[in-house]
Amino acid sequence: MLSERLTQYSEWTEAKLAELLSTGERAPILQESMAYSVFSGGKRIRPALCMAACELCGGDAQDAVYAAGALEMIHTYSLIHDDLPAMDNDDMRRGKPSNHKAFGEANAILAGDGLLSLAFYALSLCPDSDALSAIAKGAFEMVMGQSLDVNSGGDESLLRQLQDYKTGALFRAAVSAGAACAGASAQQREALVRFANAYGMLFQITDDILDCEGEASALGKTVGKDVQEGKTTFATVYGLERAKEYAKTYAHEAREAVLSVGGDAAFFTELINYTLTRKS
Repeated sequence: MLSERLTQYSEWTEAKLAELLSTGERAPILQESMAYSVFSGGKRIRPALCMAACELCGGDAQDAVYAAGALEMIHTYSLIHDDLPAMDNDDMRRGKPSNHKAFGEANAILAGDGLLSLAFYALSLCPDSDALSAIAKGAFEMVMGQSLDVNSGGDESLLRQLQDYKTGALFRAAVSAGAACAGASAQQREALVRFANAYGMLFQITDDILDCEGEASALGKTVGKDVQEGKTTFATVYGLERAKEYAKTYAHEAREAVLSVGGDAAFFTELINYTLTRKS
């Protein structure tokens, strides 16, 4: 069921992304570089959470498709910029050369700028203004997280705040936007935010673990960089075994929160289980 719904959400998202990216046809290199990263794979977790939250709260997934497309463009822009030499300096992303390796640094920066700008055009077409507010806030919090990552200097006291902003922000934005598109109650929105807070930590911790014991061929990116560069992660601070215990704790919190929303939460609980044991 999880794979089927992820596939369906991905198909709806990609159709909307193709439509939106066609607006860049008068700047062919920009359009090509944006499409290169947007359509390079990925599980489309953020748009899926947005549409699933909309459905869980009684709405139609299509009501949230513009918000879903915007989230994926914002996420992709962040990956393009994260890979730049001035940031994480990664040459590979999803098994392919990073955007700046394929198009050069200037075009990669413009591709990220273009995707962020286009995301807010998509949000202007969204039927609920609360969705725009949620995603705008999430996008800025994500940048704050990246800033903390760049400037923390290995400060362990910032670990949870850093991870919460860097990863959790867009998950909060996703479920909040989806709930807004469904006209969800305040109680439902609060429960979904609690889910996203815990799920974001779960997702980031498993990512930290995979950087230590994952395989580059499965992940499609360089592994082992966090340890080499002395980055502050759950795995480097607490060690692998304790990090895995933290992951289980956050998985439990995420599950309890989403079940309190009401309705059929099977997609969310299956996604939590998948994330806890993921290999890529």
